[in-house]
Amino acid sequence: MPLAVYILGLSVFALGTSEFMLSGLLPPIADDMNVSIPQAGLLISAFAIGMVVGAPLLAVTTLRLPRRTTLIALISVFGLGQVAGALAPTYEVLFASRVVSALACAGFWAVGAAVAIAMVPVNQRARAMAVMIGGLSIANVLGVPLGAFLGEHFGWRSAFWAVGVASAVALVGVVTRIPYIPLPEKKPQLRQELAIYRDRQVWLAIVITALAAGGVFCAFSYLAPLLTDVAGLDSGWVPWILGLFGVGALIGTMIGGRVADAHLFGVLLSGITASTVFLAALALFASSQVAVVALAFLLGLSAFFTAPALNARMFNVAGAAPTLAGATTTAAFNLGNTSGPWLGGTVIDADFGFASTAWAGAAMTVLALAAVAVALRLQRGGDGGGLVRSRLIAKGGAARGERTAPVAGTAECAAGSPTQP
Repeated sequence: MPLAVYILGLSVFALGTSEFMLSGLLPPIADDMNVSIPQAGLLISAFAIGMVVGAPLLAVTTLRLPRRTTLIALISVFGLGQVAGALAPTYEVLFASRVVSALACAGFWAVGAAVAIAMVPVNQRARAMAVMIGGLSIANVLGVPLGAFLGEHFGWRSAFWAVGVASAVALVGVVTRIPYIPLPEKKPQLRQELAIYRDRQVWLAIVITALAAGGVFCAFSYLAPLLTDVAGLDSGWVPWILGLFGVGALIGTMIGGRVADAHLFGVLLSGITASTVFLAALALFASSQVAVVALAFLLGLSAFFTAPALNARMFNVAGAAPTLAGATTTAAFNLGNTSGPWLGGTVIDADFGFASTAWAGAAMTVLALAAVAVALRLQRGGDGGGLVRSRLIAKGGAARGERTAPVAGTAECAAGSPTQP
């Protein structure tokens, strides 16, 4: 695995900490900004909305720009967004800073994922994505609990300052370690990349990813108040339990990344089924402190066990457009991260209680399983998605003597071909 892939994973640590740390900061933010906890939860959705919009938008606008320069610019804007959040005088300004940070985060994910995929052979895509997702896992193990700890002892703004410092470290890593990647000899064509959206397998992959992610984060976003108000734990336990979720996420990512390349649908079915069971158990046993602690770990494990397969699936069915494939995956995850907290806040506002967020999340993951079953049936029926068709097109062009660029992730790209994105 190229060193640059690990640098991207380390950069994602800063991005992931900012994205998920609010799950442990909602009560102090709500108190300081004089808003309700569901309103504070909308800050999570704000970040996710920025990711949904920003991923395809920035992927398109940076399609013909140098990858390394784009990554440097985006991580810089992201860091400035953290500073703006730390200094925000009102809820509205904090909301806006989250959206700006999310736009930069989305662009970094989209471009970074395309770079990571391009540098490895096709049979190591899930492992490459597992390294990047590992940055999220470490963010959940260290960054999110540390953010909750800082919020508890030094105020929630200190967590934003800490992420700003982490972003500066990530910027140094990108500047010094990400190599210059030449633009393709033939510039990418937007119309050609957008053609992936005519593939129903691409849309199924979007639906599966959004529902699987949304189901888990419907409950995770409100885990802090569930732990304190329902399970009766002291607020000092919240960072440790969030860290336990992160430990499960790290273990799940390591296992899923190694298994998903060979058993992609098996990982999807087993991982999403496990998340459904754990969410239902969380709803049933929310008042049991022992059960809640154990289920926090298991939810992290099942969610991130599935994540490398969700990423690899999108690149498999949209391999003809690697940049938009990465952007679409990012947008799909954050559709879930938008809808999940929103649905959780809705059931809380309806007076169903914090435990009801787990039932709502389980409903989303059941729908995700149904979508996986449809995708698998189409796969077995011969509809393998855009990657298969793109290779047939490439072979046809080669037979006519046309020069065609390799699909990102092939050995030619990994070897440093000038056609590498």
